[in-house]
Amino acid sequence: MTRVGTSSGPPAIVTARLRLEPLRPESIRALIAGDRRSAERAARVELPAEFPDAHDVAGFLPVQLRRMEQAPHRTEWTVRLMVLRRPRLAVGHIGFHGPPELVGRAEIGYTVFVEHRRRGYATEAVRALVDFAAAQRQPSVFLSIGSSNVPSLAIARRLGFHQVGVEMDEVDGEELVFELGLR
Repeated sequence: MTRVGTSSGPPAIVTARLRLEPLRPESIRALIAGDRRSAERAARVELPAEFPDAHDVAGFLPVQLRRMEQAPHRTEWTVRLMVLRRPRLAVGHIGFHGPPELVGRAEIGYTVFVEHRRRGYATEAVRALVDFAAAQRQPSVFLSIGSSNVPSLAIARRLGFHQVGVEMDEVDGEELVFELGLR
């Protein structure tokens, strides 16, 4: 994992095939407002038609923006675009639910856009965020996954996560909670 800094926010996290680039507040505000062109200009990448969807606009993006505003010095713990290094193309998004001190734990969430699934991007990106959390001295990292999400359950197990509980998500319903100890 390599980190590449920019003057406009936290550095990208670079993997073999991806750049995990912070989705900046101006992009999020534009997406919420329905201004895709401004969002893409701020993100410096074209976004697929499926992003954002109604769930993203109503819940996910406003929550991420609020957490950025609550802790502007901790935006490295919020959403990032998964951008292919070559060709430069957004294939998904990943990030922590927010700074661990705001959300109670270092929890990763991600989506790979439909046409880019089953190519290992999620595994590669989750592994990079686990490494990031370890470098920040987090004791562990969490994933919450719907019991019918077979691909994500396989990723959790492949990366060594262990189920530690079940919780009810107000949007997604019942989710299995997985933890990976980092120390």
